[in-house]
Amino acid sequence: MISILILLFWTFFQIGLFGFGGGYAMLSMIQGEVVGHYHWMTTSQFTDIVAISQMTPGPIGINAATYVGYTSITGAGYAPAWGILGSAVATFAVVLPSFILMIVISRFLMAYKNHPTVEQVFTWLRPAVVGLLAAAALCLMTPENFSTPTECPWQFWVSVLIFLFALVSVTIYKMSPIRIILLCAVAGLLLM
Repeated sequence: MISILILLFWTFFQIGLFGFGGGYAMLSMIQGEVVGHYHWMTTSQFTDIVAISQMTPGPIGINAATYVGYTSITGAGYAPAWGILGSAVATFAVVLPSFILMIVISRFLMAYKNHPTVEQVFTWLRPAVVGLLAAAALCLMTPENFSTPTECPWQFWVSVLIFLFALVSVTIYKMSPIRIILLCAVAGLLLM
C-alpha cells in the first residue's frame, strides 16, 4: 500500500505543479494519469468524479484528487479507512506545489510584476491555459457521456441540444451558470 500512496503523492504533485489554469485544466491531466497510465479507474468512474467534483463545494481539481485518492486505495482492496488516507495524500500533493509557488512568487512578484520578461511569460501562459481547458472538454466528450448517433440517437441528440442550450444561454443571454446547471439537470432528467 505504501507504493500506491507514493504513486498518488507523486502523480498529484506533478498535476498540481503543471496544472496551470485551475481545476478544469487539470482534469485532462488527471484523466491521463488515473485512467490511462495507472488504470486506477475506468473512464466511466472518472466521469462520475467530474460530476461529483462539480457538485461539491470547493475547487474541482482538489475535489477530484480527494475522490481519486479514496477510490484508488479502496479499489486496490484496502479498507475504507486507508482510502481516507489516500484522499488526504492526493489532496495534500495537489495543493503543495501551489502553496510553495505562492510563497516564492509573492516575495518577487510585487517587485518584478511590470518587468517585460514577467509580462511575456504570462502572455505565453494564456494560450496554454486555453489549450488545457479545451483538452479537458474534449476528454469528456466520449460515448459514455454523449453516446453516438448510431448507438443511441435519442441520448446523443438530447445531449447535443442541452449543450447548445447552455452555450446560447451563456454567450447570448448571459444567464447565471447556476440557473443553467439547474435547467440542464431538469431537462436531462426529463428527456433521458
